[in-house]
Amino acid sequence: MGRMIGVLVRGVAIALLALLVLVVLIGAAFRWQAERREIREPAKVAPLAGRYVRAGDVQAFIQEDGPEGEPVVVFVHGTGAWSGAWRRTLTEAGKAGFHVVAIDLPPFGFSTRPPSQQYGKVEQGRRIAGLLETLGISRAILVGHSFGAGPTVEAALLAPDRVHAMVLVDGALGVRAAGEAFKPAPAVLRAALDARPIRDAVVATFLTNPLFTRKLLQLFIDDPVRATENWVQIYQRPLVVQGSTAAIGAWLPALLAPTGPAPSEDPAIYRSLAMPVSLIWGERDSITPLAQGKAIAALLPKADLIVMEGVGHIPQIEDGEKFDRLLIAVLKRLIAAQ
Repeated sequence: MGRMIGVLVRGVAIALLALLVLVVLIGAAFRWQAERREIREPAKVAPLAGRYVRAGDVQAFIQEDGPEGEPVVVFVHGTGAWSGAWRRTLTEAGKAGFHVVAIDLPPFGFSTRPPSQQYGKVEQGRRIAGLLETLGISRAILVGHSFGAGPTVEAALLAPDRVHAMVLVDGALGVRAAGEAFKPAPAVLRAALDARPIRDAVVATFLTNPLFTRKLLQLFIDDPVRATENWVQIYQRPLVVQGSTAAIGAWLPALLAPTGPAPSEDPAIYRSLAMPVSLIWGERDSITPLAQGKAIAALLPKADLIVMEGVGHIPQIEDGEKFDRLLIAVLKRLIAAQ
């Protein structure tokens, strides 16, 4: 009996070792493919309709639409997206008379990457505020989606004289409960994220791998059918930019293991915000459930919550026409209130 157990233990150990070797080889293969794919300079493959402007410590790629004038509506994308994901909304809002600007927050899209490789919410907020300063925008409404909502709030806190209102779309804000202290990430997670070969292999396999783009989108939306070929190609477009895998690997700790709290995670900040804030939330959001939107709305002195039925975490993909109509109505209301 003891001999049989020993044989089984050795068999399981060999199987686990073989599985580990296979995982390592797959990660190495996708990392090699990423190196061969990521060879293009961002300025040479960015959409011709956009331009580069200084935004804090980076040259930010932006896309614009609509007539000149203020307030300007500035769009901030979520994880894995870029300004191109807002393209249809920019067109519709421009037709409605708004001057709109969408920024690529590094390391995503076509913006340059910061020398510091710092991608925390505060640093990203400084880049948005820097964009407002460079463009001379004195009156702005910020629209932030998903993980871009945190930097959006940070920018509003950094430049309150320039930001007059916000629209947060399924915001992944990570607001702590009242009295809850910041909890550092487990040491083992930090160690794994600091191991660049492992980190980059994971990123190359799942985040910058064009073979996985559709699946990633489907994980974030309620109806997988909405991850159409057109949307997949939009999200894939920047994946040829030099150093994308390494840059997103450097960004990953800001998502999974931040080293300290950000002001936008403090519930007291929301209670003190004097500006109006509108929240647009997918009823079936499984990433940042509707309960989070309701909790944030309850904290804000001047807030309204609009629930989009039948959609998940990315309303602009899942029901783009309805989302654009709602957003334009919200923007008109915010401007009228000012």
